[in-house]
Amino acid sequence: MSETHLDLRQLAIDRPKPQTSTQVERRWLTRYLVPIGVLLGFAALLSVAAGLQFTVATEVTVCPVIVKRGLTQQAGTPLFQAAGWIEPRPTAITVAALAAGVVEELLVVEGQDVQQGQVIARLITVDAEIEVQQAKATLQKSESERQEAEAELNAAQLQRDNPLHLRLPLAEARGVLAKALTESDKLPYLIEAAETELSVRQRSYEAKMRAGDAVPGSALRTAEGELAAAQANRNELKSRVPNLQREIEALQEKVDVLEKQLALQIDDHGRVAKAEAQLRAKEALHEQSSIRLRQAELDLARMQVVAPIDGRILRVVATPGTRVMGLEHFAGQSSSTVVEMYDPSRLQVRADVRLEDVPLVTPGASVEIKTASTSETLTAVVLQPTSTANIQKNTLEVKVSISEPTEALRPDMLVTATFLAPHTPESINAQNETTRILIPEQLVRRDASDRNRSQQTNLSASVWIIDRDKRAARKTIELGSLQTGGLVEVVSGLEVTDKLIVTGAEGLTPGDRLSVRGDDPVMGVRS
Repeated sequence: MSETHLDLRQLAIDRPKPQTSTQVERRWLTRYLVPIGVLLGFAALLSVAAGLQFTVATEVTVCPVIVKRGLTQQAGTPLFQAAGWIEPRPTAITVAALAAGVVEELLVVEGQDVQQGQVIARLITVDAEIEVQQAKATLQKSESERQEAEAELNAAQLQRDNPLHLRLPLAEARGVLAKALTESDKLPYLIEAAETELSVRQRSYEAKMRAGDAVPGSALRTAEGELAAAQANRNELKSRVPNLQREIEALQEKVDVLEKQLALQIDDHGRVAKAEAQLRAKEALHEQSSIRLRQAELDLARMQVVAPIDGRILRVVATPGTRVMGLEHFAGQSSSTVVEMYDPSRLQVRADVRLEDVPLVTPGASVEIKTASTSETLTAVVLQPTSTANIQKNTLEVKVSISEPTEALRPDMLVTATFLAPHTPESINAQNETTRILIPEQLVRRDASDRNRSQQTNLSASVWIIDRDKRAARKTIELGSLQTGGLVEVVSGLEVTDKLIVTGAEGLTPGDRLSVRGDDPVMGVRS
């Protein structure tokens, strides 16, 4: 009988070991605390993002600082090169038609040399010729009217100086007055004669009455009639006395009035004044007609467009058949331009200078000009920078005057301008590398006490910049000397990577959120 061996270890039960406190803490940390921390972090980030979302950002425009890196070089050595193009100095000359019309004939071509006074174009002259004829006819009519008014004035003056029309009625009135006075003087004697005759007739009649039948009846009646006639004659003479006196007074008053009228000559002076006024009016009309004729003749002469100077045709604007507006008040810009021309002896270069090279530009400094149209190196002189930078090319245009232009030069030719170091006390033989930061002067902010010292250097001032987090920051800077084109040197306080706030800085406080609207093209460079 075989012996069976039993393994009692198979009946053993594995019981888990009791967990320690350290293991329990780790389980709570991994299962609960870590997820809760992650959730709290996300919540914090969401709250910060929400806060930023609801904060209004201020819109600003910015510009970078200008960094000057170069060498202090000996006068006449090259500083930098810039591309540019040739243009007339100071500008092209616009040759315009001074009278409205239609171009009939163009007598020049582009690039042609012309002399001052040379005919460039002709306009259709028919309308202008008709205007001249009408103006001449109007002038002749006004001349006739002026002569008529002058004749009337001469007649009025002659009548005033020789008032026969007033002297004749005065003489007649004086004659009638003299006659009345004569009758007045004779009337007493006539009355006395009538009294005497009445007395004779009275006695004759009384004598015949006493004679009775001795006197025939017819004689008595005759005597009676003669007595009545004598009485009537006497009475009539006596009644004439007051009437004659009133007649004399009236005649005297008439004579006085005529004498005063002759002395004053009111009507005559009035006619002379009126004639003089009419003559002045006619003379004014005659002058207007004369001016119209001159204007019409001037417009006719302006049908020929002439060159104002000796020069060269740059561009033909108006072709035959083009209507030009002349000097009409409603004419638009360039609506009368026929050609553009320039003086070949006065040319300049407009060079695109990089902003970092702008501080090296000095008015009056020498420049060497090279172009493919000629193998010669031309000499030129810096005039001045322009007032606006090009934000696309990051350049500033600088005008350079060519000293002696050659015949081969033409406007719009591309050139290379080499700017040379000017003659300054700093021009030395040794070459020392320099790095300077320049900013537009108008962006510098100073305190009230500093503004009274704005002409001094090394002033403590500040500028607004935008930091990497697009927040507003105000940096205190130390200023150096003023530079060409409205720039000022910053001795300390700024980095080459800083961007200055140009517009929108009003009312900012440090830390404000900003939104950049774009780069500002105006770099504070004065023309």
